[in-house]
Amino acid sequence: MEEPLQNIRILLVDDQTMIRQGLGYVIRLQPDMEVVGEAADGEAAVERCLASKPDVVLMDVQMPKLTGIEAAKQIIDALPDTKIVILTTFDVQEYVYEGIRAGAVGYLLKDADSEDMLQAIRSAYRGEAVYRTAKAGQALSDVLSERETGGLTAAYKEHSDACLLEPLTGRELEVLQQMAYGLRNDQIAVKLTISEGTVKAHVHRILQKLAVDDRTQAVVYAIRQGMVQ
Repeated sequence: MEEPLQNIRILLVDDQTMIRQGLGYVIRLQPDMEVVGEAADGEAAVERCLASKPDVVLMDVQMPKLTGIEAAKQIIDALPDTKIVILTTFDVQEYVYEGIRAGAVGYLLKDADSEDMLQAIRSAYRGEAVYRTAKAGQALSDVLSERETGGLTAAYKEHSDACLLEPLTGRELEVLQQMAYGLRNDQIAVKLTISEGTVKAHVHRILQKLAVDDRTQAVVYAIRQGMVQ
């Protein structure tokens, strides 16, 4: 007998009722997803998350009481396994940067089609970074380059000496960089001109060395520590 599908439990956070209703309608049609709650402001989002412990949160940015970024910080601090995807109409570099700093796994624009949104939810649930638009990926790259002084040099060396189980190799840093841009293993393989199997081996070693459980944790950890630019 086949085991039943494990539903992805999703919390919808947006101050516009019609947006929540539209997202909820599409999500409820999926056999592997369920909506476990909604919130119209940042404070309510934190409360709903603590109560329902969703797998994935689709989080608006500009909301009353607490912004999506501020709410994301509180949620990740309390529920580190919850994956947050920033969902907004604004393709703004600062939002990308602050969202990742807060612990969000990615950035999705509201004008994305429903299939992109559903793919982003499933990717986030699997622990993959989610940057489904070229603009968002480029914004992340630009902001990290501007804001992370020292890039792969001083910040990485200081941290690797103090905390890493074993320093990352040059190739592992390259793979980690592409992971931070949201690339899948097959895309990284093409980008770096190596086999997909080699990429998988590098990703496995990166997770071991950073002592994290999945790709998202690795990317967030690396960004916070200035290990990628």
